[in-house]
Amino acid sequence: MKIAKILNNNVVVVQDERGREQVVMGRGLAFQKRVGEALDTALVEKVFALQSDELVRRLGELLSQIPLEVMTTCDRIIGLATQRLGKLQESLYITLTDHCYFAIERQKNGLAIKNVLLWDIKRLYPKEFELGQEARAIIATRLNVELEEDEAGFIALHLVTAQLNSEMPEVMHVTRVMQEILQLVKYQLQLEYDEESLSYQRFVTHLKFFAQRMLTRTVVEDDDVSLHTAVKDNYAKAWKCAEKIAQHLNKSYQRELTTEEIMFLAIHIERVRKEGR
Repeated sequence: MKIAKILNNNVVVVQDERGREQVVMGRGLAFQKRVGEALDTALVEKVFALQSDELVRRLGELLSQIPLEVMTTCDRIIGLATQRLGKLQESLYITLTDHCYFAIERQKNGLAIKNVLLWDIKRLYPKEFELGQEARAIIATRLNVELEEDEAGFIALHLVTAQLNSEMPEVMHVTRVMQEILQLVKYQLQLEYDEESLSYQRFVTHLKFFAQRMLTRTVVEDDDVSLHTAVKDNYAKAWKCAEKIAQHLNKSYQRELTTEEIMFLAIHIERVRKEGR
């Protein structure tokens, strides 16, 4: 393999015999090397031969910015998930690694984030949540960072999303429902999303999860009525907006939301409302 681009000492881009780019990873792989030189294959730890050139580019960019041990740890997690769940979207290498890296950095700085969907994830996606718990253990062992249980839920969500692929009709439905809800919130609250904000990204993740459940007719039963009341009272605008969404989904998809689902929508809508421009 000849080097086409050096991203850092541990990550390079090479071209295969068909001229397609691959990302190659290994400790000290590019040390004192130049573009055009051959790699020492004994140092190669992982070759990412992704189908999409855009994914190769994005993965290369990500790996140039994060420590090698984080990537090898995430690769171990993805390998385990693939064994248990079957084929996963290749983009998981990017989305999960990016998420885990920032979760680790946040934890080191005492900035762990609560996962308001944690109980929901445990009930609806037990296999993915179990993998999320194992991922926490792997990260603790290999990187000496103890992530909160909430992160097992976030990792599970990434695995749920990665099981959807372009051949499944649900993907288009999920995307359409997400777009409709985002537009409804934008119109109802007259806001501009800050797409770089954590609240917006979490809202989008929640909508993927929510839309998939909605279209597969998986119902989340009402749980803590007192919590519903507290959210409704404290987030009145967001709650009203969530009710508008419920009306739209009932009319368009004949899906009646439970109060619990309206509550979760309201919590996320309130966050994007506060950070919206």
